Amino acid sequence: MFEKALIGNRGYWGWIALLLSIALLLSVMTIGFITYLRQLNYGLGITGMSRDVSWGLYIAQFTFLVGVAASAVMLIIPYYLHDYKKFGKIIILGEFLAISAVVMCMLFVFADLGQPFRVLNIILHPTPSSIMFWDMIVLNGYLLLNIIIGWAVLSAERNDVSPPGWVKPLIYLSIPWAISIHTVTAFLYAGLPGRHLWLTAIMAPRFLASAFASGPALLIILCLIVRRITKFDPGNEAIQTLGKIVTYAMIINIFFFALELFTVFYSKIPGHTHPFKYLFFGIEGQGKLIPWMWTAALLAIAAIILLINPGTRKNENILMAAAVGVFISTWIDKGMGLVVGGFIPNPFEEITEYLPTAPEVLITLGVWAAGLLIITMFYKITV
Repeated sequence: MFEKALIGNRGYWGWIALLLSIALLLSVMTIGFITYLRQLNYGLGITGMSRDVSWGLYIAQFTFLVGVAASAVMLIIPYYLHDYKKFGKIIILGEFLAISAVVMCMLFVFADLGQPFRVLNIILHPTPSSIMFWDMIVLNGYLLLNIIIGWAVLSAERNDVSPPGWVKPLIYLSIPWAISIHTVTAFLYAGLPGRHLWLTAIMAPRFLASAFASGPALLIILCLIVRRITKFDPGNEAIQTLGKIVTYAMIINIFFFALELFTVFYSKIPGHTHPFKYLFFGIEGQGKLIPWMWTAALLAIAAIILLINPGTRKNENILMAAAVGVFISTWIDKGMGLVVGGFIPNPFEEITEYLPTAPEVLITLGVWAAGLLIITMFYKITV
């Protein structure tokens, strides 16, 4: 009799996969939460961070996910400003992805603070001259905008009517707001004169270019998964258009990075060259991030080759692989590479290396599991 449970159609196995995925996410969330309670009790001493490297894996995830959240604007602009109706179904998925990304951003900030109640200092003692104050404003505002817009659009779609008129001004407001959340995050780095890797006027454009590559790449992956395990079809043309957006954004992202390399190595200013040398070649025999950075570089090049060729991009399996390559590449470059690389060497030209500890990794996986669970619930409602 038991063999009957091993026989079923595509919908049956999709449901089984969904249940197993939710069970796995809940397990990872539980382990991450228990580890966070240990960190809360002991302190940030259980992490790999130190006096010299005070931002690590948590802030790396925060920085990357702000870009994923901001990338929803790449759907809003074509759909609402240029009447590109092919994004009609996919835009709801993009709005809910943005909500999940912002929630994860906030959870990573709480994890990095050590004592989470310290976040109240920003509210109780506001300091408008601080970039962090404005980062809190734009992130919370963007979360609220996406919740209202996403739910209103989904309700209208469900009832087969146009979205209410009062939503339109919020949609138009969300366009500059999306750009602002990643611009303000870039200013957190570019405004620190003692860190040569971050002291560049092109930091905000680099952030936006990588965001417009990584966010749509993740959305492509999610859309292809949703289409394979459910009857919901975001539309092949919409997915292919996203593929083109990822292609051009990734090319611009690499171009901006090349501009940084030219400026740094042609000018030969030691303080500016040292972080890049450490990341890609190491300094004085120390270079724990070298394999990560070269992996990111190779994945970026391979993904662009696959995406820029229409023949390979139109193949669904190759498109999925290329999107994964873009996502991982930008996750490494904008996460560990950018954040940790900015601290090495320190202002005294001393090298203190950093690698995340097991508790950091478990807490990070727990936050990602929470975000994926939120996406799963929202997508289930949409489907």
